[in-house]
Amino acid sequence: MAKKQETKKEVEVPVVETPVVETPKPKKVEPKKPTWEIKDRVYYLKGNKKPLSRMIKSANIYYFDEEKGYERELKYCQNQKTSFVDEMKGDQRLDHIIFRNGTLFVEKEKTVLQKLLSLYHPHKDKIYYEYRPSVIAADEIDILEQQVEALVAARNIDIDMAEAIMRVEKGSEVSRLSSKELRRDLLVFARNNPKLFLELADDENVMLRNFGIRAVEAGILRLSSDQRNFLWGSNGRKLMVIPFDEHPYTALAHWFKTDEGMEIYSNIEKRLNS
Repeated sequence: MAKKQETKKEVEVPVVETPVVETPKPKKVEPKKPTWEIKDRVYYLKGNKKPLSRMIKSANIYYFDEEKGYERELKYCQNQKTSFVDEMKGDQRLDHIIFRNGTLFVEKEKTVLQKLLSLYHPHKDKIYYEYRPSVIAADEIDILEQQVEALVAARNIDIDMAEAIMRVEKGSEVSRLSSKELRRDLLVFARNNPKLFLELADDENVMLRNFGIRAVEAGILRLSSDQRNFLWGSNGRKLMVIPFDEHPYTALAHWFKTDEGMEIYSNIEKRLNS
């Protein structure tokens, strides 16, 4: 009996198309403009002089508006809601801006005057400044960090470099100081003038200048009365000519780096150490 041959039928699988979902592009977020903080504000005149009263301009002043692209006239009027003349409406009752004993306190309710002084007035940070504790604190932190850096450098500096730096500050008086006195004065100098100290500590010529001063103090070299030449102290023979408008010892320090100067440096060094 013949077997029936079963024929396999191909089963068609339906193809399901997956819809393409477009990812929405992120919207560009515009940076928010800083909001005006409503608070009392204090303004101080710059400099050490604090007159009983000082009036600054409250009219005929201008502010360049970058968004609008032109200068806008400013005026402080008590009865207006803006200090920009082109935005004012109605009568303009001009008011004065007066500092008393170098200080101007502006209440939080006087927003127009505060914005004029803090944002737009052309004399801001020139004649007066706004008291900002956070800015002052940041400046004080920078100064303190600079003092720490200078004190650490001063503590680790060798005695020859200490003498060279302090000679800039004290002159020939340094030669009469003991090593402990020199260390003490160096630390005080680093604390009181950290920026200048760090500049001198990084100055590659400060040691050479000090070397030249020591040579003159010892009589090995002599600076002419017109400060135009360095001479040998023993016979007055001219050693080098000082370039015009240059400090004598700075010029000598640069000259010590030349081929001729290096030989003279070695000669002087032997005499100083003998």
